[in-house]
Amino acid sequence: MALFFASNGYTTKMYAIYYISICIIVCTIIIARVYFVMFPTHKTSGRKSIRNKPVKTMIVLGSGGHTAEMIRILNYLSFKNYSPRVYVYADTDSMSIEKVKYLEKNNVDYKIIKIRRSREIHQSYYTSIYSTIYATLESIPYLWRECPEVLLCNGPGTCVPLCIVAFLFKVFCIAQTTIIFVESFCRVKTLSLTGKILYYIADYQIVQWPYLQEPDDKSSKIFYF
Repeated sequence: MALFFASNGYTTKMYAIYYISICIIVCTIIIARVYFVMFPTHKTSGRKSIRNKPVKTMIVLGSGGHTAEMIRILNYLSFKNYSPRVYVYADTDSMSIEKVKYLEKNNVDYKIIKIRRSREIHQSYYTSIYSTIYATLESIPYLWRECPEVLLCNGPGTCVPLCIVAFLFKVFCIAQTTIIFVESFCRVKTLSLTGKILYYIADYQIVQWPYLQEPDDKSSKIFYF
């Protein structure tokens, strides 16, 4: 009987070691994958790749001046090469959708999606944690269904949940969405809170003032135009 309990205890201990080892291996792989996605080691060759089909693009609209800045960016975008287009706007933003409809008045290759805003104006940072989590969960089916090749965003925190989901999709090899964040023209010397968050998530971060670029860091994701 004593031998039985000793054997049973040994088996339990072996199972525990086995499961702990599996957890350590899985966590190590995930951490390594996150690091690889955040800091890719490959270098661009400088030669432009030839693409024969348009790029499906998801465009996140802020509100007010942020939407106006995004519309100005889109005016320089070739809709023929970036199609179809999926516009995402916050549920409390009624102005942006009208600007999009006016911009796309002669086109049919676009759609508009409404999501919950991650943080309202003057909302406390504490309560915004919960609203951001909710908005992130709500963004999962949209990213899963649309699977854009490019995610273009600027301005406020509306884009953060979508960027988080797109980043996680890359980590787990579900999709390979290129995240591009354009910092607001108003940010002259410091990045916005959204810009600081997305510095580690976005593939490219574009600023409109040279003070925000990091010239000494050749691996920087920040580009000035």
